[in-house]
Amino acid sequence: MTYSDLVWHASLVDRKLRPSAGGTVWFTGLSGSGKSTLATAVESALIKAGRHAYILDGDNLRHGLNADLGFTAEDRKENVRRVAHVARLFADAGVVALVPVISPYRSARAEARATHQALGLAFVEVFVDAPLQDCIDRDPKGLYAKAIEGTIAHFTGISDPYEEPEEPEVHIKTKEQSPEESVSRILAYLESVDLLASSQALLDAEAQVKQPRA
Repeated sequence: MTYSDLVWHASLVDRKLRPSAGGTVWFTGLSGSGKSTLATAVESALIKAGRHAYILDGDNLRHGLNADLGFTAEDRKENVRRVAHVARLFADAGVVALVPVISPYRSARAEARATHQALGLAFVEVFVDAPLQDCIDRDPKGLYAKAIEGTIAHFTGISDPYEEPEEPEVHIKTKEQSPEESVSRILAYLESVDLLASSQALLDAEAQVKQPRA
């Protein structure tokens, strides 16, 4: 049997009949730029606003679905391809998929977008733009130190390139915006493309996200 013998099995449930519209919010940027931090805050706000949302974190997926992949250019592209297809399934089911993945190559991100556009699903690219030196200084996982020492190969920003998005839907400059301001900008954009509940529900959820934990 070959690929040409396979047929897509469509659901009997029309997308318009699902409780909410789905889509994918794709967070791209250097390691340590704050992608996962912003994604988790946006997820929390969406849930509190009554929207179905779920994080497909790149590191988490490498523990299972992508455990067989390394970090060469080809493996990174395959990583993005797999994550994009999983995100598309979530989006088609009416879930807002939040995807914090380095995804350093424009071509791979373009393919991820095309995968969604083929089904008429929203794809929002968020460029978490943090200066390389800030990421090196922050180095929450200690990976930059190892990459600079040469004990880690194919490390984005050090020994491998990062191709910045040319026209992201949302451009977050971490040097100029606080995490709270960044989350507000992302949520405002999601509301503009109908991936959010009412404005009041959004404001209430955002206020709860900003409250300090006990």
